[in-house]
Amino acid sequence: MSSDLQWLLLRNNNSFIVKRVVEGPVFSKEPGNLRNLHSYKFSGLANSKSIDISETPAGIQVSARKTKASSGAVKAAIAKSTIRPRSGPRRAQGVVAQYAKRGYRPDLRTAALARVSALIAAQKEPKPSPPKKLRGSKAKEIEAALE
Repeated sequence: MSSDLQWLLLRNNNSFIVKRVVEGPVFSKEPGNLRNLHSYKFSGLANSKSIDISETPAGIQVSARKTKASSGAVKAAIAKSTIRPRSGPRRAQGVVAQYAKRGYRPDLRTAALARVSALIAAQKEPKPSPPKKLRGSKAKEIEAALE
């Protein structure tokens, strides 16, 4: 079945559609949808080539659907590469760019890099906030009480 026909069948009815506002944007929770927008370009179900970026305990996993795999193959039809935690944004950029350099959906390079960067930023521990300094009359009262 062609990807255009799959999109025509999936675009109005599937379990991944998220409609929050009546006249607002339509989102999608499907695997392989990098921007989470309900459109043919970003659809992971309708396109024969799709890139899925997800967070796993081992790190960030980038998986791509193999184009020449048979339709019945499930596990063997996906190529996976893992970006270890704390490996840095340059490593993530290299892993994502290698798919675009090979001609595998180069239009998704920016979306994939944005998704990987967001997951790396979410894994970082936030810096502790410094204690607030009292200013004005309250600071003078406390300082006078300490003396």
